[in-house]
Amino acid sequence: MTGTAALAAPDDESRWQRLHPATLALAVVALGPKSLNFLPAVAALGFTGNWIWIVPAIGAFLLISLLAAWFQWLCFRFLVGDDEVVIESGVFARQHRTIPFDRIQDVSIEQGLVARALGIAKVGFETGAGGKENDASLNAIALEAAQALRTTIRAHRSGEAAVVAADAPDAPDAAPGPEDRLLFAMNSGRLLTAGLFNFSLAALAVVGAAMQFFDGLLPFDFNIFNPMDWIDIAESYGLDQWLLAHRWVAGIGAALSLLLIGFASGIAMMVFANWDFRLTREPRALRRTRGLTTRTDVAVPVKRVQAAILVTGWLRRRFGWHELRLQSLASDGEKERDHQVVPFGKLAEIDPVLDEIAIARPGAEAAWQRSHHIVALGGLVGAVCAAAVGLVAVSFGQPLGWLGPLAGLLFGAGSLFGARFHRWTDLGEQVAIRRGMWKPKTTLLPHASVQSIDLKSDFILRPLGLATLVFGVPGGSSLAAHEIPAIPVATAQALRTRILAARARR
Repeated sequence: MTGTAALAAPDDESRWQRLHPATLALAVVALGPKSLNFLPAVAALGFTGNWIWIVPAIGAFLLISLLAAWFQWLCFRFLVGDDEVVIESGVFARQHRTIPFDRIQDVSIEQGLVARALGIAKVGFETGAGGKENDASLNAIALEAAQALRTTIRAHRSGEAAVVAADAPDAPDAAPGPEDRLLFAMNSGRLLTAGLFNFSLAALAVVGAAMQFFDGLLPFDFNIFNPMDWIDIAESYGLDQWLLAHRWVAGIGAALSLLLIGFASGIAMMVFANWDFRLTREPRALRRTRGLTTRTDVAVPVKRVQAAILVTGWLRRRFGWHELRLQSLASDGEKERDHQVVPFGKLAEIDPVLDEIAIARPGAEAAWQRSHHIVALGGLVGAVCAAAVGLVAVSFGQPLGWLGPLAGLLFGAGSLFGARFHRWTDLGEQVAIRRGMWKPKTTLLPHASVQSIDLKSDFILRPLGLATLVFGVPGGSSLAAHEIPAIPVATAQALRTRILAARARR
């Protein structure tokens, strides 16, 4: 929570600090994306024949942008007090903000590629006041000072004396407190294994689009996605007739190329996102650090965790690999609403992390109950539609229309088979929900995290005596809502009563 405080006394002027001078270097880097907004003006000068003004216009744009960045840097300063952080900013309209240490829920440290090269970091203060506009940040301070500031705030919130002065620019890196423990880490071998299971053809689409878009600009006339180019190469070596007689070789080569691109892109994405992944237990939070080009340091307050979500795949599961995400009141940025605390690990490695947040996986003795097979109705309707469209195409003389009934048969069988994976069980203090055939997901939802329970029924479920329970959990999840579909109404009402009664006793 932020507020307005009196300006610092004159004898405190020496304690005010400015952002690192490298902030100006970051401003220069940021001019790249901003310059795209200036391109229409440059194009207008060219179309009107005023070519002579293009270079001066670009120079003026750069000069004005750098002066603006310099004025912003000059007018921004901050002060780290005994129990608060004070920030003054603004060129024309001055803003004075005071953030007490007690109101800071988390201190995050983030380093981009340029920031890492310059030895600086962005420090973000999450106040929990609701909305990003109520948080604050220091865009560029020395990494050592950022770590010292985090240590100071942690020590204050833990009731301990700060051992490092946060306003010392040359403060050494603070050692982990006695209660800090390493819970999970990923070495290069684990990253390679995870990347192989993270097979993705997204890079294939990017490479194909780039080859098509820049085909006229390349110094050679060859497109790996054009079969005629490969035939031309084969003709130049006298292999065209051999390839025509052994087309299976070309098929195997194409499959191997797709696999190579898919595996390479999966490994690259895993390395860039989770390089040097470390999850540690602090007195109040789980702290996650990761990233190769952009290094992030994020804390997940234990008391703000609402649910745990185990995700795997049909192939990963057979090798015992799982991913653990935590749904929390503290969001993990705009791109990731859940906190990924174990990207790729065994259940034996995940269980200690769950113990830290007082959530347990169901044991082998858990009595799982299934949803009604009516949950497959949506897939069956889609299968019937696909078959009908295919038959209509056949009636118009299109032989390929027979693919419609075939696809409908496969979709229908998959829907009926997938309905078997909608399961749930009540463990007394929490509800476990399983669903998914190709990408199984298990949600572990403590009763205490449930804010509301909606019992829903419709014209299909009501005649069958069924209802769907939808759990309202604060924080929101990127992996869809938490619900138990198509269970008997009496069972749904009893479960809702137990959860609400458990909350009332707290």
